Amino acid sequence: EHGVDSILHFAAKIVVPESVTDPLAYYFNNTVKTRALIETAVAKGVKNFVFSSTAAVYGNAEAPLLTEDMPLAPINPYGRSKLMSEWMLQDAHAAHGLRYAILRYFNVAGADPKGRSGQSTPQATHLIKVASQAALGQRPHLDVFGTDYETSDGTCVRDYIQVNDLARAHLVALDHLRNGGDCTIMNCGYGHGA
Repeated sequence: EHGVDSILHFAAKIVVPESVTDPLAYYFNNTVKTRALIETAVAKGVKNFVFSSTAAVYGNAEAPLLTEDMPLAPINPYGRSKLMSEWMLQDAHAAHGLRYAILRYFNVAGADPKGRSGQSTPQATHLIKVASQAALGQRPHLDVFGTDYETSDGTCVRDYIQVNDLARAHLVALDHLRNGGDCTIMNCGYGHGA
């Protein structure tokens, strides 16, 4: 009725430890509701679907650089809930022609440079947000987990992506689909750690 030809699906629960303690909430919110959205897209003739996924679908991959064709072995309900949604999109494409772009995020950081938006979860778990809160005196200290990684100081190396770059990646993926490009899966990070 309103000429909607594409969906960009960002909504999800994303806190890994919470997914372990409350897995059914993650399967309901991330998988069941995504299924309903895919079903509606097919029923209404939506042509393109851009899906926000996660690098958690790779699990504990040992490679220094993760590529889209690597084996998928998520180790927690969050990663599994996202992988199930990826599979549903692939199946909806095969059965109904729904075209998809799946973007697998690594570690999203940052906020709008003008301060209009940013991570707003009340109980922050992501390092950048937690470090900012500690620096502002909003929490008493910063816990850094993991001291046994093969790095100079033993801490983990993460591939961060700035939120504005990630937003641009979604627009590029949408343009790709709207211009007749093939269904695609893309990792979204910079390919190096910090």
